[in-house]
Amino acid sequence: MATTDQTTNIPARLAAQPLHVKVPEVMALFWALKLLTTGTGEATSDFLGSVSVPLAGAIGIFGFLIALRLQLRARSYSAPRYWGLVMMIAIFGTMAADGVHDGANLPYTVTTAGSALFVAAVFALWHRSEGTISIHEINTPRREAFYWTAVLGTFALGTAAGDLTAMSLGLGFFGSIILFAGLIAIPLIAWAAFSMGPVLAFWLAYVLTRPLGASIADWLGKPHSTGGLALGDGVTAALGFAAFIVLVAYVTVTGRDARAHPTRLQHFREEHDYAAHEQVLQAEI
Repeated sequence: MATTDQTTNIPARLAAQPLHVKVPEVMALFWALKLLTTGTGEATSDFLGSVSVPLAGAIGIFGFLIALRLQLRARSYSAPRYWGLVMMIAIFGTMAADGVHDGANLPYTVTTAGSALFVAAVFALWHRSEGTISIHEINTPRREAFYWTAVLGTFALGTAAGDLTAMSLGLGFFGSIILFAGLIAIPLIAWAAFSMGPVLAFWLAYVLTRPLGASIADWLGKPHSTGGLALGDGVTAALGFAAFIVLVAYVTVTGRDARAHPTRLQHFREEHDYAAHEQVLQAEI
């Protein structure tokens, strides 16, 4: 017979089970790593595509699937697992967006609009299902599935938007950097000075880091004839990976970006009423 917590009548097994949020704390290091993954993913995808399209596709698809499996099977946050998946999504997302544009011969206006609709649909379904799209509440497998689907969509959207401004609108890579750097400051200012909701501000900034990072990578790697500094995609990718590995190693060793993990009992006491959820709890025994 299952034992219970005498103060709450919650089954002891449930009360002792930790409720882990498998995403890092949002801080300066988070945004630095996010920008590194966007730029490095862009440069890596372009470099692999120039070497061998089948090789690029194999690395992008299988690397993404392996990293996703490792993250979903984990029971707690791990910086190498989490950021490894973000990096593979950056590479795979770039390939997917470029593949749709080149393979279907669709203009960037169409791919950008299509990606935006996909992201909006994911957020709408996520909120309808869970009542929140906050990354502070990524504490169930279903919410984590919504989260990573949204992340993949934002990478594809950012890739298409960056190409749209740089090429179709004629701003070039450096002009796109200025544009997206200005745009990403808007949710920051709106959150700090005008009480914009933190969830909305976060996701707006999250989407905009993709075209900003990709524009920086293209500006560094592409030839002078296209407005770049001509470092080469391979060199840009290697530099990005080096900085990425250093930062991931730092947060892994120091634990600076790790969240505190509340217990299932603490979460229950704060947000739920036992009587309303008794049947659900008994079903989990």
